[in-house]
Amino acid sequence: MIRKNSVVLYKNSPAVVLDVEQDKYIIQFCSFALTKENIEKFGAKGFTAQEQKVREKDITIISKREDPEKYSLEQIIKYSDSQIDSKIKEAWELLQSDESTAGKEISFFELTDLIDSEYKDLKAWFIYNSLMLLPQFALTEGLCFVPRSETEIEELNKKKFAKENEAQIRADFIARLKQKKLLPEDSIFMGDVEAFALGKTDKSKTLAEAGFSQDVEKAHRLLIDTGIWDYTRNPFPSRWGLSVQSAKEGLKCPPDEERLKVEGVAFAIDSSWSKDPDDAIAFDGTYLWVHIADPASTVMPDSTIDKTARDRGATLYIPEGASRMLAEESLSDYALGLKRESRALSFRLLLDDNCAVKECKVFKTLVDVECITYEEADKKKESEGLKPLFEIARKNEKRRNANGAVNINFPEVHINVEPETKKVSIVPIVEYESTAVVREMMLLAGEGAAHFAFENQIPFPYVSQESPDLPTSVPEGLAGDFKKVKSMHKRSVGVTPAAHAGIGIGMYSQVTSPLRRYSDLIAHEQLRAFLDGRELIDKNTMLERISAGDEAAIACKKAERKSNLHWTLVFLKQNPDWRGEAVLVEVKGNQGVFMIPSIAQQTTIVLSKKLELNQTITVRAANIDIPAQKVDFIEA
Repeated sequence: MIRKNSVVLYKNSPAVVLDVEQDKYIIQFCSFALTKENIEKFGAKGFTAQEQKVREKDITIISKREDPEKYSLEQIIKYSDSQIDSKIKEAWELLQSDESTAGKEISFFELTDLIDSEYKDLKAWFIYNSLMLLPQFALTEGLCFVPRSETEIEELNKKKFAKENEAQIRADFIARLKQKKLLPEDSIFMGDVEAFALGKTDKSKTLAEAGFSQDVEKAHRLLIDTGIWDYTRNPFPSRWGLSVQSAKEGLKCPPDEERLKVEGVAFAIDSSWSKDPDDAIAFDGTYLWVHIADPASTVMPDSTIDKTARDRGATLYIPEGASRMLAEESLSDYALGLKRESRALSFRLLLDDNCAVKECKVFKTLVDVECITYEEADKKKESEGLKPLFEIARKNEKRRNANGAVNINFPEVHINVEPETKKVSIVPIVEYESTAVVREMMLLAGEGAAHFAFENQIPFPYVSQESPDLPTSVPEGLAGDFKKVKSMHKRSVGVTPAAHAGIGIGMYSQVTSPLRRYSDLIAHEQLRAFLDGRELIDKNTMLERISAGDEAAIACKKAERKSNLHWTLVFLKQNPDWRGEAVLVEVKGNQGVFMIPSIAQQTTIVLSKKLELNQTITVRAANIDIPAQKVDFIEA
C-alpha cells in the first residue's frame, strides 16, 4: 500500500502522492521530463505541475518511511547536494572491494543507506536521478542497482565524452582523414565511406566534409590507404547489389510420387572442386539419357523460393566461394550423385546417325548416379558405360560444325582464395576430352527440350543468337579465337524459338542447370506443370519472369568478372616475381593485344619488335592498381 505524501516515480520523473482513493492514487508530477538539460533550461521553479489519477502499477515508490513526511514537489525537485557524486563513487568502491557484493544486485533503499546515512524522503529523487546520471551503477528490475565494472564505466565515460565533444572530435577526425593518417578508433566514423564504396549509398557525408570527390573508386582507395580495408577486400558483388550469402529458405523434401526407374548407371562428370552436380548422362543402347536435378518438384512458380531465385538470376561463383541461387542445405536432396539414387527430370533422346534429335521425351525418374571428375572420365573413356557417350559427342560436334557452329577455346583458370590468409592461387583449367562430352550432351538436352516444348505448345524460354560477322580470313590459335569473339552477337532469350547460330542448332533452350540458373529453373517449372497436368505460365508472364531473371543473371556475371579480376590483381601483388607467357592475338599500329593464358588476362603492350600472330613474349606485372582494376604488363 502506497501512502499519502509518498515520493514516487511516474514515467521516470518525480511525483508526490496527494491522496489515495480506494485502488487509485492522485499524484502531482512534473509536466516535462526532468533531464539535466531541462532543469538547466527551465530551472527548478520553471516546471509546471500537473495532477493525475493513476493505478499502483503506473508508479514506483521511492519513499523509505512508512509514514512519509509531507514535502512539496517543488522541494523534491529543488533539493541538491554538491557531494553526491563523491558519495556515490565511495559506495561503489565499497561494494566493489568485497567479492560478496561486487557485481551483485542491491536495492535502491539499501544503496541509499550507503550513500547518505542521513537519508530523508526529500532526497529520494535527487539520489535516484544522480544514480541514473553517473556510470557507477546500472538499474535493473525491481528498483535494484548493480555496480558496473571499471571497464564498463570507462566505456560509458568515453561515450559521454564523445557526445559532449562531438563537434570537436568530428573536426579532429576530418583533419586526420585529409592527411590519410587515421587512428584505430577512427574506423567508427568511416561507415558511410564503406557503404558508398560498396555501392549501398550514392553519396558519403564524410567524403564531402573531407573535400574528397564522390567517386567509388577513390573511396575504395582511401579505405585501403587509411587501413580501414585490406587491399584484398572484394567490394564488387555488393556494388552489383548481390548477396555473398546463399539463399536461406530451404526447399521441401522431394515429394513421394510415381517415377520411372532408369536402369544402369549415369555419370555426373564435373570439376574436382564442384559441389553441386546437377546433370548426369548415360546411353542405354537406343536412347541418350540426360538426367537433370529436379528442384521444380517442390519449387512452385511465383513462390517465395522462385522469386528469390529470380532476383538472384543465378548462383554467384566468385573465388571466395559460391552464393547459391537455391539454399545450400537443399543440395543433398536435389544435386545428382550426392546420394547414389537420385531424383531427376530426365530427357530421353532418340538420335539419328548424325546425332540430330529425332525424338525427345521428358520423364520424372529415379537414377543411379556416379560422380566422377573429367580426368577420371578420360581415363575410362573406353569403358562400356562411357565409350558410346564419347562417340555421340564427336558426331554431334561434327554435325554442329557443319551447321556453322563457332568454336572458341579461350583459356580459363580456377582462382582459389584461402579464407584465413587471403592467399590466392590460380590454376589453368585443363581441357579434357570429357569436357567436350558433357558440353555436347547438355547441348543435345537443350535442343531436345526446345523441340519438346514447341511440339507441345508449352510457353518456354528459348535461347537464340544471330549469325556472327566472321571475317573472310580467320587465323589459327588464340588469335583466331580472339577474332571470333569480336564477331559474335549477344544471345537473346525469349518465348519464340529461333536458331542459335553460335552453336549451330536450329532451336535451343537451356535446361541443364536448374540449381544454378533461373532461366533453367523456370523451364523446369513449365515442364513439370505440363507433366503433372497443372496450369502453365502464359507467354507474357513467362517473358516478364525470363527478363527479370536474365537481368539479374547478367549482373551476376559482371560481378563474377570483376571479382575474378580483383583476385587476379591480388595474386600479382602477392607474387611480385611472377612471370607469364603472353600470346599476340591482334596488332594495332605499334601496339599488340596479348592474351596471358596462365592468368586468363588480356593486355595491350607497345611492340618492341615485329611479331607474328600467336607468337609469344614473357611479361611481368607493374603498376597494380586494385581499386581501379588496372595493371600494366611489360615485357620481362
